[in-house]
Amino acid sequence: MSEHTLRVEAVVLRHTDWGEADRLLSLFTREAGKLRSVAKGVRRLRSRKAGHLEPFTRVALMLARGRDLWIVTQAETVDAYLPLREDLLRTGYASYVIELLDRFTYEEGENRPLYSLLIDTLGRVALEPDPFLSVRYYEIRLLDIVGFRPNLYYCVQCGKEIKPQDQFFSAEKGGVLCPKCGTNAPATRPVSMLTLKYMRYFQRSSYAAACRAQLSPAVQAEMESLLQFFMTYLLERGLNSPAFLREVRGKTHS
Repeated sequence: MSEHTLRVEAVVLRHTDWGEADRLLSLFTREAGKLRSVAKGVRRLRSRKAGHLEPFTRVALMLARGRDLWIVTQAETVDAYLPLREDLLRTGYASYVIELLDRFTYEEGENRPLYSLLIDTLGRVALEPDPFLSVRYYEIRLLDIVGFRPNLYYCVQCGKEIKPQDQFFSAEKGGVLCPKCGTNAPATRPVSMLTLKYMRYFQRSSYAAACRAQLSPAVQAEMESLLQFFMTYLLERGLNSPAFLREVRGKTHS
């Protein structure tokens, strides 16, 4: 494409109303990474683009370079991931997936592995009976891609190999601490050996292999809590979507 136009495939991360009829879009594109754009007139009743530019939608776009932002000139849905809009729990998981990617990325150019991970995960969350494993796998792969892979095999303080016993996890140091180093260390959480085993398994496995894992409810809860603890530390701020997820789960189980 020329420097004045750009054809991309993208996932709409979020949008904001702008002016009387326009909408600002945050996109994660296959070809150029994260971009901001404006969809002009999209809030008018007769707009043909509106239905293609909702959050979670995978869309093919033609963009034209404006003075400050890319302008959406054409939009066509590739995958609407409709189940994400029809079930509140799936909506919550999808919101979490999008929020993590949004917080960990900047407008820094193409990242095809991250784009592939995003669309694969949205598809899994939309279709699988229980999206829990797909979201945990996404978190661990996301950390790999953005350069924050946690060290789960050696104590990040003393360097000794982790033995088969309960350990500690240090968000500050980015990995596991042995019991000797982890006691009273700042920004740490205890982690059971079983949860650590499954986190290692997810790190080294394909998604198909990870799906064969049989996690107890206790291990699921511990893994989720530990990964969100680490993500929050890295981002230096809390995430919004986990609270929504907890609320939806509470209503589902009540």
